[in-house]
Amino acid sequence: MSLRRARPSGRKVNEAALLTERETSGIGNAAAARLIALLLPLGLLGGALGSQYLGGLHPCEMCYWQRWPHGAAIVLAALSFTRSSTSSFSRSLTLLAALAIAVSGAIGVYHAGVEAGVFQGFTTCTANSGQTLQDIMNAPLVRCDQVQFSFLGISMAGWNAILSLGGAALILLLTLKDRRA
Repeated sequence: MSLRRARPSGRKVNEAALLTERETSGIGNAAAARLIALLLPLGLLGGALGSQYLGGLHPCEMCYWQRWPHGAAIVLAALSFTRSSTSSFSRSLTLLAALAIAVSGAIGVYHAGVEAGVFQGFTTCTANSGQTLQDIMNAPLVRCDQVQFSFLGISMAGWNAILSLGGAALILLLTLKDRRA
């Protein structure tokens, strides 16, 4: 890095010291928040759809419930990219996306609780994949209280709860931190 004379007194000042903090820090907090608000639900929804269509796992009713808020978060976060990350419009959409992600996480907590027997799940049939009796009879029976797949002893609903609630908290923290800066 080159040095240049900043004052006639002969003191040399590093050019990098003259840059503003935002220029040297890379991506700002608001920009990071909206990027997380887009990529987190994309990854979680992509993982759910991949496990269904590529992995052969059949979702239960509560699995579907967890997907809808992620879809809403993706749309909201994508719309936030139409303006500057520091605009109030972008921040509002990012915070709404974080709320949608948190809703999916809360449903994941309930679903994981049903799987663990902490909460009571459905007591009636939730099959809704067909129009005729034959369609319903051919649909796979998937119970919300049975874990189909787990990683490190945590079900997919549990992972959704952990990642969604943690991600929503991080988005909120980054958005509020950037607002104070």
